[in-house]
Amino acid sequence: MTPLSDLAAFPFADWDGSPAAARELQTQLARQVRLEDDYPPLRHLAGVDVGFEEGGAITRAAAVLLDADTLEPLAECVARIPTSMPYVPGLLSFRELPALLQALAGLPQEPDLIFVDGHGIAHPRGLGIAAHLGVVSGLPTIGVAKKILTGHHAELAEARGARVELLNRLGEQIGWVLRSKDRVRPLIISPGNRVSLERAPELVMACVRRHRLPELTRLADRLASRRDARRDQPSLF
Repeated sequence: MTPLSDLAAFPFADWDGSPAAARELQTQLARQVRLEDDYPPLRHLAGVDVGFEEGGAITRAAAVLLDADTLEPLAECVARIPTSMPYVPGLLSFRELPALLQALAGLPQEPDLIFVDGHGIAHPRGLGIAAHLGVVSGLPTIGVAKKILTGHHAELAEARGARVELLNRLGEQIGWVLRSKDRVRPLIISPGNRVSLERAPELVMACVRRHRLPELTRLADRLASRRDARRDQPSLF
């Protein structure tokens, strides 16, 4: 397996930088996604998320490492690099993956499973950022997104743990719509790599505590968005 630090420096093989070539690369990499449970005994879990600074000029990726049994934070890492690509719908991973890989490489322990704030296979070409990360790193990943990028689903019950299948236009399942808490907006769960469709929502629910988001992506989101730092700043008014 290629070290994460090496992948961070060169994550996209011979991609020429164009959106058309990026979409073609997504199609190729999507064929390498493995949708079976193939992860080690879970001891260390990671959550990752990406934010932006300076009007989008700087990509800020956050990775947190938690104990799988207690969900207690063990370590965190933030990577800040110049943003190399503008936002293009459906190509988010090409904009965010270099910083995300760098943040993961800064953790003291390689995680057994990574929760990614974003989509896995629930993507128009089957390769959201969680799937892209899983394929290039070889690590097990799950996408935990806050809204649907593609697909449709039946009505969802309001109770905690309710879930319905997310289907693509051909009627094939690409993920789940999951109610993590009573009467909250649902999450969109899809495997990224080395995790099955059946197991993905169970793994997510095992990491939900008092909040809508599982602890892994909740803590990564706070760190990536600098929400705590902004809260601690004195008010100007």
